[in-house]
Amino acid sequence: MKKEAFTVGQTIESMCSVCEVDQKHVVRAVTKLGAITQAACEACETVTTFSRGAKTSVSVGKGKNASPYDRTRVYRKGQSMMHDKFGRGEVTAVVDSNKIDVLFGDQTRRMIHAQN
Repeated sequence: MKKEAFTVGQTIESMCSVCEVDQKHVVRAVTKLGAITQAACEACETVTTFSRGAKTSVSVGKGKNASPYDRTRVYRKGQSMMHDKFGRGEVTAVVDSNKIDVLFGDQTRRMIHAQN
């Protein structure tokens, strides 16, 4: 199966970590084979960097403030949060019912959630 080749300036639909909904993103950079390496949300200007199809960093534009991290809250992939030590982050994976992976800047950290 051949992967789709993208071009700079092309518009794609993708989950925005700041808006927390699918938004139009403009492709800013691609590899020689057309894989997206950077895209920006049209609504909030958040820039996301990709490597091998996975998000590797998120640079927040003029978007809304993320809600504070709360270990009792249930998170889903793509949601954003503001951690008092690590700053703004995006949930990149729900590992199990009590663990999530969160991308803060360019580092992923395993966090707990849904704790009573």
